[in-house]
Amino acid sequence: MRFGEDIRAIERDERLDPAVSRLKRLAGRIPAGRVRDALHGVQLGHPTHPILVQLPIGTWMAAVLLDMLPGDHRRSAHALVNAGLLTTLPAVVSGLADWSQQHERQQRVGVVHAAANGVGTLLFGASSLARARGREGWGRFLSLAGVGVVGFSGSLGGHMAYYRAVGANSADYLVDLVPEGWHDLGPLDGFPDGGIGGGDVDGVPVAVARTGGSVSAVLGTCPHMGAPLAEGERVDGCLRCPWHGSEFRLDDGTVAHGPATAAVETMDASVVEGRVMVRLRDPE
Repeated sequence: MRFGEDIRAIERDERLDPAVSRLKRLAGRIPAGRVRDALHGVQLGHPTHPILVQLPIGTWMAAVLLDMLPGDHRRSAHALVNAGLLTTLPAVVSGLADWSQQHERQQRVGVVHAAANGVGTLLFGASSLARARGREGWGRFLSLAGVGVVGFSGSLGGHMAYYRAVGANSADYLVDLVPEGWHDLGPLDGFPDGGIGGGDVDGVPVAVARTGGSVSAVLGTCPHMGAPLAEGERVDGCLRCPWHGSEFRLDDGTVAHGPATAAVETMDASVVEGRVMVRLRDPE
């Protein structure tokens, strides 16, 4: 429990803010559109970063294990160290893209996470250099130290992923709170024509897009970080999140652009005697 408190202390440490600002400027250089969407994992339907980090971690762990086994595994261990070094770049860039769309407390932890990963990578780079020069003892020691640092960094990443739910679907639980059947959201005139309006079903937020006398509706919480989608805007047949700009197609809820990777839940919607009626769409 004490270690968890230490991590939460990082979240409150304002001394990290200058580093956060510098890293944000670097993240701003990542091209928008398909490149950034791919880094977020829009096409996969879940974040890319947790997958990509398995490549350097897995190869480095395998190298350390080979170092500990009897027999001559020097060439194989060296190759694995180098493979890990080569696969760090996509893991770093995908993590940077996700980190840039998080809350401040998460970004502070992310800066320390990135710094620790940088130290770990330098240690494995030094290990590779030592191995190339025939200094196998130093190569093994530096790899072991690198695994320790990367393990510490991984615990920070785990805190962001599981304690702060970075990358998780922040709206999935709402589906289970909506009662069955049709629900009255109010008069049609209460929703802006051509825009986005809000309502609720037993306290569950709903975002409604009206076009004349027809409406479409989705659950009103962004899966990315929980933003109120009813405060968003319509863009080319999509609903754009007011916080981080994720775009969801109004017809089926799928993600058009990230950082969100999970679709928003759509609802059946109709206008009955001038009132907007909605119900959860039956999955088929």
